[in-house]
Amino acid sequence: MTSVTISIAKQQLELFVNGQLSQRYEISTAKNGVGEKMGSGCTPLGKHRIRAKIGAEQPLKTVFIGRRPTGEIYTPALGENFPKRDWILSRILWLGGLEAHKNRYGKVDTTWRYIYIHGCPEHLFNGQPESHGCIRMKNKDIIELFTLVDTQTLVNIIKD
Repeated sequence: MTSVTISIAKQQLELFVNGQLSQRYEISTAKNGVGEKMGSGCTPLGKHRIRAKIGAEQPLKTVFIGRRPTGEIYTPALGENFPKRDWILSRILWLGGLEAHKNRYGKVDTTWRYIYIHGCPEHLFNGQPESHGCIRMKNKDIIELFTLVDTQTLVNIIKD
């Protein structure tokens, strides 16, 4: 059995296989801190599951908008042309909350807030909270994690 723990305080994602720590990755969570409300720009806490895996077989640094590949591959020049884009690259693990009225249903629903674990441009990744609510990873790391988890994998997001 595989599970994931995301620590906001440590800015780390830990992958567990059969209860044993298997991998540890640096991440970047929300610049606005933690919270579950729609429109907050915060990373939601609590128990989640991976509801969908998106981007299998796509090239490294594939650009996604609305969970669909745009046909672009991220380069610094592309980044300069679109400086305000929230870059979602390489792979997407779309999260769904499991706790009614905390991170599921209504104005706190993680799925309908479109909270993902995803890749981002390397120069924007500094291991500090900088996202708009999602969990950002280095592209090579999200590709590796993508191969190690399945849909329904439990993801627990904690403060410390």
